[in-house]
Amino acid sequence: MKKIKIFGLIAILALAFASCETKVEDPAGPRDKGVIPEIKDLKPAVYDSNDLENTFIQFTVGAEDSRISEVIVVASYNGDNKRTEVARLSSFPSVVNLPLSEVASKMGMELMSIKAADVITIELITVQGSESYFSSAAFRAGVVCGYDVNIATGSFHAVSEGWGLDGNVTITSDPENEFILYVSGLAAIEGLNETGSLKMVVNEDNFSIIAEKSVLAPDVAPWGLPYTGYNYQGFGELNTCDGTYTMTFTIGIDQGSWGAFDFVFTKN
Repeated sequence: MKKIKIFGLIAILALAFASCETKVEDPAGPRDKGVIPEIKDLKPAVYDSNDLENTFIQFTVGAEDSRISEVIVVASYNGDNKRTEVARLSSFPSVVNLPLSEVASKMGMELMSIKAADVITIELITVQGSESYFSSAAFRAGVVCGYDVNIATGSFHAVSEGWGLDGNVTITSDPENEFILYVSGLAAIEGLNETGSLKMVVNEDNFSIIAEKSVLAPDVAPWGLPYTGYNYQGFGELNTCDGTYTMTFTIGIDQGSWGAFDFVFTKN
């Protein structure tokens, strides 16, 4: 693994100024050809799987340009791209409240068939004169369990195939804020002198996670390398039903970075 990491750092530093572009076809058709509306104040942003009859999401749609006469809100289930109309707006800003029971009914679904880990994709279509345009203003509302700090903390098994890490870590919560978490053990798994924990902040509205840049070890001398400030930072999400963390961490040192790698933490 040490050889892979050394080579990886050299390759990344050599390619630091290179970039490429890939054209991706959107199955919904052209987007952003017209005026782009705004989605803001998204709270709550997820549906509660333990209260299907009462759970809802809410957000505000803004469209300041007078060329927009209407905004149509459409929903899809688990990526089926059927795009069922669930709301139509003609004044802005407009607060949109979408109970899961109403969304399911409009999509022709039985409410009780929806389960944890399902996803409702919300998209906006703008009507401008005689033309309609799909917008990049969109988001995915997951069906999740409520946050339970006892599920989010404890002993976890950490795996990253790309980085070559496999071992156990411990996640604890901040005594004053249960949505602030600390991961210890990542550097120790790799044989480093771990002196710090990785700080992760859980978004209370959708359970996404930001991992703040945290120095886990003062150096990587045990690898036979002269680099200092071994650190992690990244993002991901917490499955609040089973406590699984799906994360992407950029792993770096004071002198550079090895790049981003996918990690999964599963509860022991």
